[in-house]
Amino acid sequence: MKMKKFINDPANLTDELLDGLVLANKEIIYRGDQNMIINKGLENADRVTIVTQGGSGYEPAISGFVGEGMVDISVVGDIFAAPGPQACVDAIKLADKGKGVLYIVLNHAGDMLTAKLTMKQINKQGIHCIKVVTQEDVSNAPRENADDRRGLVGCIPTYKIAGAAAAEGKSLEEVAAIAQRFADNMATLAVAVRGATHPSTGAALADLGEDDMEIGMGQHGEGGGGHQPMKTADETAEIMVNALVKDIGIQSGEKVMLIINGSGATTLMEQLIVYRKAVDVLKQQGIEVVANYVGEMLTVQEQAGFQMFMARMDDELLRLWNAPCNTPYLKK
Repeated sequence: MKMKKFINDPANLTDELLDGLVLANKEIIYRGDQNMIINKGLENADRVTIVTQGGSGYEPAISGFVGEGMVDISVVGDIFAAPGPQACVDAIKLADKGKGVLYIVLNHAGDMLTAKLTMKQINKQGIHCIKVVTQEDVSNAPRENADDRRGLVGCIPTYKIAGAAAAEGKSLEEVAAIAQRFADNMATLAVAVRGATHPSTGAALADLGEDDMEIGMGQHGEGGGGHQPMKTADETAEIMVNALVKDIGIQSGEKVMLIINGSGATTLMEQLIVYRKAVDVLKQQGIEVVANYVGEMLTVQEQAGFQMFMARMDDELLRLWNAPCNTPYLKK
């Protein structure tokens, strides 16, 4: 089927979408060199600052979460592609206000290569910077091999937790430790019923068949080993909740964050139906949902499906999640 999208020249996609994002949120962010989206409050920031990176095409991630209380600079690559290391080095230098920089990276091959080269240069220049990697996809590696896990929507609540800790005036080491503790206690599982098309080429990212779904499918159509006939919302939610609880090791009496992240073409109606069942399954196991989000945080164009995210919570993490923030796509 021919791709139908409201775009212009595919070569200008990233440039035009970043222009639109800034024009729609000019009181919060502005555009810098090398496809950087920058928090307008950065200039006067007397605190640890936060830099992240990633490809475009996943909107509102990642640049939609730049602003006070979350990310200070996002460095944006082309569609589904990591930015180059020089732009990330420049962003970290720009973000550094004397208190150090937290550099949050999703675990994907291109992003990890960029991050490795970036940190090599940053360390040579003596800039105080700590890298935290989000890698929470349970479908493609066991927890003991976390370095092989893909980074999914878990980067967004990590930005929020880390940003709030920085706003409280904590040191870089303290902010990084909190972000890492949260990252070590989170997990995501995705499901898809239809793949997306690449907006630059029109190529299909995945073909799942008319009556099938895939639990564990990655953001770019990568297989997750869960190809199966389509199931109901309740059946799907129960499978996914139990997998996440088992992976993190959540026990009765504990508290969790639960996020249902739409992948781009799944209606809010469907997401809320799934959320309702997920809360019920957790309640039956004596697990309380104390923090949540239902909606689109990180999409894959018009992919139909969702990501279910869960994280173990404590009083400190809950306070940080509930702290004020002001970004284009999350305001508290």
